Amino acid sequence: MTRQQWKPLVARLTFVSACVLYLTGCGGGVELGPDAVKGQTPDGTVDMQEVQAAYIGSGSAGTGTLFFRGVQYPFEVGGVGVGGFGLSTVDATGEVYNLRELGQFPGTYGQARYGFAVGTLSGGDLWMQNEAGVIMHLKAKREGLMLSLGGDAVVIRMRQ
Repeated sequence: MTRQQWKPLVARLTFVSACVLYLTGCGGGVELGPDAVKGQTPDGTVDMQEVQAAYIGSGSAGTGTLFFRGVQYPFEVGGVGVGGFGLSTVDATGEVYNLRELGQFPGTYGQARYGFAVGTLSGGDLWMQNEAGVIMHLKAKREGLMLSLGGDAVVIRMRQ
């Protein structure tokens, strides 16, 4: 890879790293977890597939589908974060809350995660919230070898 090809990648990683630091520092006022959606009915559901790699820092990339008001919307997901060790594939499904219109779904999500994977034995939960207040609660099935505990900034973009 040439120096010119590295510049956009470094710029993106710097931006996402700054988002992680911002979300970590501002996490005190954000309620994320079961109490944040207590008594609410989901506005939609999602299916996501990701590949995650971690060695102190972590990175992920993948795709997914949002099911909202009877329509399927494909999206892409990518992110960087802190915490964890290993390499795994993640197949996650879950509920979406506080989604009033489709335009609120894409954006940068702060993600709190925990989980593990050893071969096909796995477990874990993902709680994500974006700047528009949309919350996702995902149950993750992992394959590979991964210990995951930490936080990330995840960017979701809609696909055509």
